[in-house]
Amino acid sequence: MATLKVTQIRSEIGGKPKHRETLRSLGLKRIGDTVVKEDRPEFRGMVRHVAHLVTVEEVD
Repeated sequence: MATLKVTQIRSEIGGKPKHRETLRSLGLKRIGDTVVKEDRPEFRGMVRHVAHLVTVEEVD
């Protein structure tokens, strides 16, 4: 199964509370943090919700 490498590139400061909560549930705390998650619909939805704050790479 493929995995997603998600990196936070912008700050959550000044963002909506829902966006901050989504970043936290992805495991991102600060700019430059990277997490690797399974490529599942739940994570795709979270990433799409905060797409303006993160970059995503597909990793095999």
